[in-house]
Amino acid sequence: MKIGVLLSGCGVYDGAEIQESVFTLLAIEEIQAEAVCISIDKNQYHVINHLNGEEMQESRNMLIESARISRGNIKNINDITPADIDALVIPGGFGSAKNLTNWAFNGPDGEILPEVKLLLVNLMNIGKPIAALCVSPVVIAKALEGSTFNAEVTIGTTKEKSPYNILDFIKGLEKSGLKTEMKSIKEINVDPINKIVTAPCYMMDASILEVRKNIRSAIEALRDLV
Repeated sequence: MKIGVLLSGCGVYDGAEIQESVFTLLAIEEIQAEAVCISIDKNQYHVINHLNGEEMQESRNMLIESARISRGNIKNINDITPADIDALVIPGGFGSAKNLTNWAFNGPDGEILPEVKLLLVNLMNIGKPIAALCVSPVVIAKALEGSTFNAEVTIGTTKEKSPYNILDFIKGLEKSGLKTEMKSIKEINVDPINKIVTAPCYMMDASILEVRKNIRSAIEALRDLV
């Protein structure tokens, strides 16, 4: 089994969340599947100094930065077809809302990179499952907007602590046409009809161990859908 891992850079504030990405790769290995890392040969929206949160006056390429996580073994999204993988995982990180989409700036009225939308819609059209971790349900929302898919996702719960405004995210996802479910860091959401798995991960105020377990559960559910 080959599972694609779509990376949006390297670093929580301007790319893919590194811990979530590594836990994803680990979980894929643990279920005896093969990870196929994928990214986009375009610049990130911006570069953030992860020490102080300030924007840096430089540019970085998503594909090159993502290769840091994959140890150089990565493919350009334009070289991937749905036939190459059995499923896809999108780790979280602000890259999903800044690079793959511009949800961070325009919310549900924003846009998605055409090549990302094409891959996701093509996978769903032939029944191949997708897992979206942390904030990445926004990528699902923009990919499926206006389609006949009536997908269900989670982005966390308002009943537990979160560093983000979960309610605003829920409203945005529902405006884009998705149904949402409240799930804690100890839970995942599985949409068996559309074959979509979502897990809150660092959308909640979670420990690294809780995130690790959350991702393992999501990857196991993804395997079962395959």
